[in-house]
Amino acid sequence: MSADCGREGSDVEAQHVADAQRDPRRFGVLYEANVDEVYAFVSRRVGNRTDAEDVTATVFHKALANLHRFEWRGVPFVAWLMRIAANELADWARQRARALPEVAAQSTAELDVVERRAALFRSVRTLPDDQRRVVALRFAEQWTIKEVAADLGRSVGAVKQLQFRALSTLRAQLGDDAQVGDENG
Repeated sequence: MSADCGREGSDVEAQHVADAQRDPRRFGVLYEANVDEVYAFVSRRVGNRTDAEDVTATVFHKALANLHRFEWRGVPFVAWLMRIAANELADWARQRARALPEVAAQSTAELDVVERRAALFRSVRTLPDDQRRVVALRFAEQWTIKEVAADLGRSVGAVKQLQFRALSTLRAQLGDDAQVGDENG
């Protein structure tokens, strides 16, 4: 990406922030642009999907409530959201008396994993409904192919084919080295 493209994207993001600061109803643009990355960051650190969704929702609620305090300094808006998320995760851990790894100082490798997961979530959203449902049930819910077939009212072979097509599409979108699932039932 050229420096001009990065600056242009930064200018657009700055404008979205300014718009949302003037009219909170415009915060949705910032939410949509960043929710996958924040959710991936949070979900990696909490034990289950429900807690990850709750913490992510709290992050965006706090961001909206405090948006008037945000000052644009050329740093991506998601960095501010990640700081809120790190603080919220620390609060979450204290409330549950569980030890969480230090979330404030993240290594580059961990952030790369977060970005890859966010890209995977975005790519899964683009799949046709049946393929997206198969991927969600197989890999997020860890159902067997037989259970998915029964749920969808399809044959085991049809589910395997839907899974194969979905994983092929995801690999093509994310790169050949992407680890997006086990194709075998």
